[in-house]
Amino acid sequence: MGIVAGLDSSPDFTRIVVCDTDTGAVLRQGYASHPVEGRPSDVDPQAWLLSLGEAAGGGLLEGVQAIGVSAQQNALIPLDAQGATVRPALTGGDKRAQVAAADLIDALGGREAWAQAVGCVPQAAQPVTKLRWLAKNEPENALRTAVLLQAHDWLVWQLLGRPLRRTTDRGGASGTGYWSAGTGAYRPDLVDLALGHQAMLPEVIGPSEAAGTTPEGLLISAGTGETMAAALGLGIGLGDAVVSLGASGSVMAVHPESLADQSGMITSLADATGMHLPVVTTLNAVRTLRGTAELLGVPDLETLSELAMKSTPGAHGLVLLPYLEGERTPNLPHTAGTIAGLRRESMRPEHLARAAFEGMLCGLADALDVLRGRGVEVRRIFLLGPAAGLPAVQAAAPSLFGAQVVVPQPADYAAIGAARQAAWALGVSQGSLDPRTPPAWQGAAAQILEPGDDLAVGQAVRQQFVSVREQTHPGAFRP
Repeated sequence: MGIVAGLDSSPDFTRIVVCDTDTGAVLRQGYASHPVEGRPSDVDPQAWLLSLGEAAGGGLLEGVQAIGVSAQQNALIPLDAQGATVRPALTGGDKRAQVAAADLIDALGGREAWAQAVGCVPQAAQPVTKLRWLAKNEPENALRTAVLLQAHDWLVWQLLGRPLRRTTDRGGASGTGYWSAGTGAYRPDLVDLALGHQAMLPEVIGPSEAAGTTPEGLLISAGTGETMAAALGLGIGLGDAVVSLGASGSVMAVHPESLADQSGMITSLADATGMHLPVVTTLNAVRTLRGTAELLGVPDLETLSELAMKSTPGAHGLVLLPYLEGERTPNLPHTAGTIAGLRRESMRPEHLARAAFEGMLCGLADALDVLRGRGVEVRRIFLLGPAAGLPAVQAAAPSLFGAQVVVPQPADYAAIGAARQAAWALGVSQGSLDPRTPPAWQGAAAQILEPGDDLAVGQAVRQQFVSVREQTHPGAFRP
């Protein structure tokens, strides 16, 4: 038996899990919040190191042989030629870069050109778009920028003592907007297009490779983004999809090939095992539920769920198109939500509550249809996020999605995925594991929900949603 650690540096905190290399059992854990100063989208990366040190206190890493690093995606750390940070890291979905995203799309010749080049269309959150913003708004900082790293790259580099060699993994690289999951290669011309000059990019190493070893002999694995680490921690494979219920929603699935999508609905990412993770995003998920709760004057989502369960499938004819913040899937950035089917008998709080849950889930079913329409197999769906435990979600999801739904028990899956990567790299270095296959850890404890006899009813509700969507926005959705 060996011991490895996985750390997840999210936008708000660092979590560390220490795991058994053979089973994946979590032996101990650490946690520390990140200090918050200045703009939430401009962060001194040293704060991440301080949080890491606090989370690892009290001998947490005693006996650990290898560490894997997961970190927030889309954080861009520009370094100068000496390795010093040029400015605070640009993190998150920075709305300052929205104009820059549109500029880049036009500069390369449109959405199709970007989809063919790197498998995704520029969005405000992506590093390539932040480079364009930097060049336009902070030209002196842009000129000083000589090296580009993301959050997990920077943390791995720091843990290794800032060596000359800087590395990343294919999962993290695939979200930059200047590396193609399809070709497995960088597009330096896109860095030049965005930044105005070339910059040094980290070497992309394989999923089971080690980034290096510390002077103390601690092996550091490749690291990856939070999305890829969570997928590895959950143990998803071919035939599995993950539906994540945040304020916005996302659907991703494991696929053997990269998918270029000229509509821009699919972001073609790589995973942390050598496969691919096509992702489709909706702008409206739990924010739909919170907006409905406020409208109805109920105090929280649990109460909204109880209210919805007093209604019946189909919400007595009410259909809610939940496009409250515009929408990405379908691409309707300036639209608003719609309520259809209002009749005297349907104008009751419980029916609107039910329509909100069904509308949210049908919007995510649209995202699933985008993937299925491109040949992605979906037999089983992992449902993540605090709202996944609400009875109204669990009652409707299997029949609306048309598949088995798995609701994993809450756990630090990104940190666990990072630990699993560390165990993989450690095993390969010792000759005990295949570099093509990660260690077979025990799957997450979960609740299993089947469509059962409700499948036909759920599909009828789904078709009603589709009918209203097509009447309201004809031709807007083509999966």
